[in-house]
Amino acid sequence: MTHLIETPRPSRPKRPFFLRRGPMENIATTLIGIGFLMLFQPFLLVLYTYSLVTLLAGTAMFIIVSKFPE
Repeated sequence: MTHLIETPRPSRPKRPFFLRRGPMENIATTLIGIGFLMLFQPFLLVLYTYSLVTLLAGTAMFIIVSKFPE
């Protein structure tokens, strides 16, 4: 009977922060929330002006990041 000796596999290096799915999804969700708050605040017109851009950027970022491997 032969016994196979398993050699330890070298661990893969961690991905950089901007290529990890979890943290980037959290950032995209936060960006969507900020855009939502900017849309419904009644004080500054400049925040209201850029709210749709912020919402769209967060949504596009979430769609792209959700395709990253875990």
